[in-house]
Amino acid sequence: MRKIQPRLLLISCILLRSISGIFSSRSVILSSIEIFNTHELLSPKPIIYFQCHGEKKIILPDVKEKHIVYKFKGVESWQPLAELPDKKCKRCGLYESDSVKSDDIFDEWELCPDEFLDGNCIHYKEKEFNSTFTCTECITIIGAAKPSPKADSPNKKLNLAMAILLGVLTILLVAVGTFGMYKYWQRGGEGTAPSKIP
Repeated sequence: MRKIQPRLLLISCILLRSISGIFSSRSVILSSIEIFNTHELLSPKPIIYFQCHGEKKIILPDVKEKHIVYKFKGVESWQPLAELPDKKCKRCGLYESDSVKSDDIFDEWELCPDEFLDGNCIHYKEKEFNSTFTCTECITIIGAAKPSPKADSPNKKLNLAMAILLGVLTILLVAVGTFGMYKYWQRGGEGTAPSKIP
């Protein structure tokens, strides 16, 4: 049985870790919503939908009446509302379909993973709506992304010192290696050097 090369194992681990960060995403579900206002005058039952920029509309079929708190479990056929990438925000909004002109906007905002404190994010727009979004996978991002300010500054100084030290050591190793290769080339090339042209 062949022995696994340590370098190959290290490179594989680094690649797998970076690839998993690229493709990981966080599911955002709507936990509750209450609308305070509707904009469509001709229709007694509004068509409310959620949409992130460049993605499909997610119609909220149950949300029809003002001043009623609608609660959801996250297992509805139209859930999840969005998938958030690891550390990026998405421009999303709550809208009402309009049969005559362009759709009415309740509100548009940046939906970010770090806003989900304890896995929940409350978004309130005065005289329009109040909603709670849940992202249980976003909790792990908060712990890693927001260390306490007191613990942050010594770590930054230590990390900076380590980066400088590693940079100096790398330059030193490259210089020593280059010098060694030059000396080796000089020694090995003495007998086979081409003749000088006058």
